Amino acid sequence: MAKKATVTWAGEPAAHDYPAAESYLRLLVSPDTAEVLTSLLSQASTVTHPAKDLLRAARLPLLAVDDPEVAKDVKKSADGVSLSPVLLVRGDLATGRSLQIADGYHRVCASYHLNEDTDVPCRIVSLPAAAVG
Repeated sequence: MAKKATVTWAGEPAAHDYPAAESYLRLLVSPDTAEVLTSLLSQASTVTHPAKDLLRAARLPLLAVDDPEVAKDVKKSADGVSLSPVLLVRGDLATGRSLQIADGYHRVCASYHLNEDTDVPCRIVSLPAAAVG
């Protein structure tokens, strides 16, 4: 049986990940809420979750390994370049809201292709109560 590839992760998200996350979140929530979430993400502790669980919780399809951004992250990993932790907004079972991958969808898919059990470092925050409803 072939040995599964490992992924190396950076200790902190890259500085450019936060504006990318905020830009995405502005499509889902008000600009003020997106700003609050981004600030919370920058202060959150890093935890890990398996790549396969992140995709399931986000209800997102696994992008093909030949997707240009996924392929770029697979190559980075093969070259020993550390990938940036992903930024997440927690879903809610009671309302049916899925996990949001605010930044890092391609990195999650790349890590899944390398090893579906990869523990992906992530920062995860909940939607503020004032923003719900």
